[in-house]
Amino acid sequence: SDETCSVVINGNQAKPVVLLPTVSTKDLSEQGKTAGPITFDIGLSGCTGSKDKTTKISTVFVGNQVTSNGNLGNTGSAKNVEVQLLDTSGEPINLTGGFTGDGDLQLEPNASEASATYTARYYSTGKAEAGTVAATLQYAVSYK
Repeated sequence: SDETCSVVINGNQAKPVVLLPTVSTKDLSEQGKTAGPITFDIGLSGCTGSKDKTTKISTVFVGNQVTSNGNLGNTGSAKNVEVQLLDTSGEPINLTGGFTGDGDLQLEPNASEASATYTARYYSTGKAEAGTVAATLQYAVSYK
C-alpha cells in the first residue's frame, strides 16, 4: 500500500518559519548585493521507499509573490529588498514559473528519512531602506 511521508522544515511540521538575521542597510547598499544567509532543512520522515534502490524525491517551490529577478517579493516595510533562495548546491533558485528540485532529497534503500539543506538570504534591488522583510513560499514534495 502507498504511504506518505511527514514533511518538516527545521523540525517544525505545523507552521514552519525561516527567520533571517537582522542586517545593516550598508550590507545591501546597491543592486545585486546579498546578506544574511541562513540555511534551512526540509526533512522527510515515515517514508516507505524501495528496498533495493535509492528513491529520488522532487521538491517543488512556488512563491506567492515572485519578482522579475526570480526571488520572493518582500511584503514587509523595507524598500529595495527581496528574499533569494539557494538550492542544495548553493546556486540561486529562479522562482519564475516555480522550481522543481528533482532528486534534491534522496531516500536510501530501506531508509524512512531524508533531508536536504537550502539557503535563504536578502537580495538588494538598489540601496536598501530599513524596515521589515517578509515573504511566503509554498512547497511540496513528491516521490514514486
